[in-house]
Amino acid sequence: MEISKEKIEAYRKTLYQIIFKTDTRAGKIFDIVLLILILVSVLSTVADSIIVVHDRFRLAFKILEWFITTCFTAEYILRIYCSPQPKKYILSFYGIIDLLAIMPTYLNVFFKGAHHLTVIRLLRLLRIFRIFKLTHFVKESKYLLQAIRQSIAKIVVFIFFVILLVTILGTIMYVVEGHVNRGFSDIPKAIYWAIVTLTTVGYGDITPITVLGQLIAAIIMLLGYAIIAVPTGIISAEMIKPFYGKRKWTICRNCGENNHDKEAIYCKHCGTKLDE
Repeated sequence: MEISKEKIEAYRKTLYQIIFKTDTRAGKIFDIVLLILILVSVLSTVADSIIVVHDRFRLAFKILEWFITTCFTAEYILRIYCSPQPKKYILSFYGIIDLLAIMPTYLNVFFKGAHHLTVIRLLRLLRIFRIFKLTHFVKESKYLLQAIRQSIAKIVVFIFFVILLVTILGTIMYVVEGHVNRGFSDIPKAIYWAIVTLTTVGYGDITPITVLGQLIAAIIMLLGYAIIAVPTGIISAEMIKPFYGKRKWTICRNCGENNHDKEAIYCKHCGTKLDE
């Protein structure tokens, strides 16, 4: 008995409603079960990294991992099958995450330990915003992503400047410390030290021993605090642009008021004409 094309298409639409939508009871249950499997998978991966637990439950963890991976693989194939635009889904953010979520288990066959990368499945929990109708959180995340996107050019210039700076500072430290300090045995190591010091990480594996070297190190440390704030300032400035116009931050030279409307020409507090 052959199944008609109409029935196949009806099954496909029903499957699409369950897998991609949360308007129906079946769709919501499907997504909640999916989220539970993700959490179980990640927790088992974390537990499996503990030697005592791994030695005792090794087989159980392996069976659970392959079971969940099989479920996710079947789900991924079904998403492609029932999607009206399979290619669009495959290349979408969620499509790429869904694919990456199943890859570690298969890669573990060739690269031992790769299965621990299954923690990437946590990114699939982003669907929780859609499932529980938390769309306002998604909207806020778009503001953040837009601010980061608009800041990329400035941040690239900043990073280029930092690379030049640590190269120069590292070379200077090599000249100062290289002849007396084994830690600064070559310029690459000195540059590594400059990066660690400038970012105020301070591992302590390499330290200057000369007075001049310690003085330069102190200057770099103080400089690091100022430099770290730059990317934050760039992104923050981009984040407030959609909400505040230029006039919002114009300070009245007469009374000091700065809470002005976007199109304001005169200060609403004292009437003084605002500077351009």
